[in-house]
Amino acid sequence: MKILFMGTPDFAVPSLKALAESGDTVVGVVSQPDRPKGRGHKVQPTPVKIIAQEYGIPVFQPVTLKNNSFLDKLNELDPDIIIVAAYGQLLPGYVLDYPKYGCVNVHGSLLPKYRGAAPVQQCIINGDKTTGITTMYMDRTLDTGDMILRAEVEIGDDETAGELFDRLAELGGELIIKTLDRIKSGTAPRVKQDDDLSSYAPMLKKDTGHIDWSRSAEEILNLIRGTNPWPLAYSEYRGETMKIYRAAYGRKTDTEAPGSIIGITGKKLEVSCGDGNSILIDEIQFKGGKRMNVASYINGHTIKIGETLK
Repeated sequence: MKILFMGTPDFAVPSLKALAESGDTVVGVVSQPDRPKGRGHKVQPTPVKIIAQEYGIPVFQPVTLKNNSFLDKLNELDPDIIIVAAYGQLLPGYVLDYPKYGCVNVHGSLLPKYRGAAPVQQCIINGDKTTGITTMYMDRTLDTGDMILRAEVEIGDDETAGELFDRLAELGGELIIKTLDRIKSGTAPRVKQDDDLSSYAPMLKKDTGHIDWSRSAEEILNLIRGTNPWPLAYSEYRGETMKIYRAAYGRKTDTEAPGSIIGITGKKLEVSCGDGNSILIDEIQFKGGKRMNVASYINGHTIKIGETLK
């Protein structure tokens, strides 16, 4: 079977590797254009492009797929199926309709829950205990196509979005091979999604990570985990942004105002939350500074007990 793969970030890499080693032919890879990254704003290839080049697979990086702009290349490659994993653009109709076996997406949630761009982060932010991968036939609207296979995993109590991403990416690579085998054998199911059970996980913004200290300790800890590694949870201390990487449950505080710094406990910063509990902040970063644990930070800086994070 001739496969055209479409993907861009790290999440898509295990799926591409699995397909490249499957015995089928990956005739090409479509990825988003290279973009500048980091402090030096140096143009960097996408993770998928790097892996495709290692396997000697041709890479295409169109700025847009609109107006039949990629049709000539489709005709040249003539794929039997298109596999998509976190490509980053909606596919126009002429792409969706082209391959004999359709376009199949590797999605990072148990659909119909968490359609959209940030399902992995959202399930942690919402405090879910399980999530998974769904493969599905793509249609004209976002993540609404018929489901093929699903695989479920438990979310670790302290697991961050980045850590869960890595696990789900590997699971996606395993599930797309099982899905492809079912499609080739003619035994792939088509299960319609129940729209009444659907939810949406929009792309995160920088201010998604702003902590509202009137929320419960559990909600705040889920936000810290769900926004790590990006955009990161943050609060304001003396007018400066404090990014928070990791934290844990503290204790019952009862009368302390939300956001109050109530102590340095076990070399961690203890802050009160809106439900009368506290959290213990372990790793932080201020603007222009390095990421470090609180114990290291307070060796050279002062954090005053009794002040309030905002």
